[in-house]
Amino acid sequence: MTSTDWDPDHYGRFGDVRLRPALDLLARIGGLPEGDVVDLGCGSGSVGAALARRFPDRRRIGVDSSRAMLAKAEATGAYDAVVEADIATWEPERPVALLYSNAALQWLGGHESLMPALARRLAPGGILAVQMPRQNRAPSHRIWNDLVQDHFPGRAAQVARPETVDPIEYHRILAPLGRLDLWETEYFQILPAAETGHPVRHFTSSTFARPILDRLDEGERVMIEKLYDEAMTAAYPPAADGTVLFPFRRMFFTLDIG
Repeated sequence: MTSTDWDPDHYGRFGDVRLRPALDLLARIGGLPEGDVVDLGCGSGSVGAALARRFPDRRRIGVDSSRAMLAKAEATGAYDAVVEADIATWEPERPVALLYSNAALQWLGGHESLMPALARRLAPGGILAVQMPRQNRAPSHRIWNDLVQDHFPGRAAQVARPETVDPIEYHRILAPLGRLDLWETEYFQILPAAETGHPVRHFTSSTFARPILDRLDEGERVMIEKLYDEAMTAAYPPAADGTVLFPFRRMFFTLDIG
């Protein structure tokens, strides 16, 4: 199976709950030196308007590897430039004032070397601001892997899954580089009822489970999705109106290298 591109419409179905942590991260950013503002892993540009309101006089650059997402980001008009690139290796033309990354860096490995490399792209006094989900041990994420491993052994192990290390490790990596603020928040999200399937499946299948589902053919996906819906009904029971309370943990940090 070949990996598909991101689906902006599927991802955007839960735009409100996905945007909230992005805005919470933005609210924790203080003053900046001269330089550009970069939205690293900008996706469809959901936070672009907020960045434009906060930094109207800055050159704003969106960077992402997905053409489909970048087309949506460019259409927002919130960025002065959008760049298709691997966010792990992209280098700015000059050091930047803010490197902002919301729910993207968990897709990259090697955080021991990645985070210092990102910090080196900042101008003196610049800020690296990052939010990453820390949900992999929750039923919503763990059961995708368990089901595929149980029914198609080895298939899930062939794909890269979003991962983070423990917060204490990020503190060890980042604290020597500047002034670090590191925290976690668990959001109790209300997901709307779905016409078919469990709401948590629709939330996770556009992100965490996407590379796993890409390894399955249509019949296999239908089977795994049915089993997943059953498991989610037990783990996250729908209310009478079909909505679901879905706890979701996210980790944040800001690093000021001033």
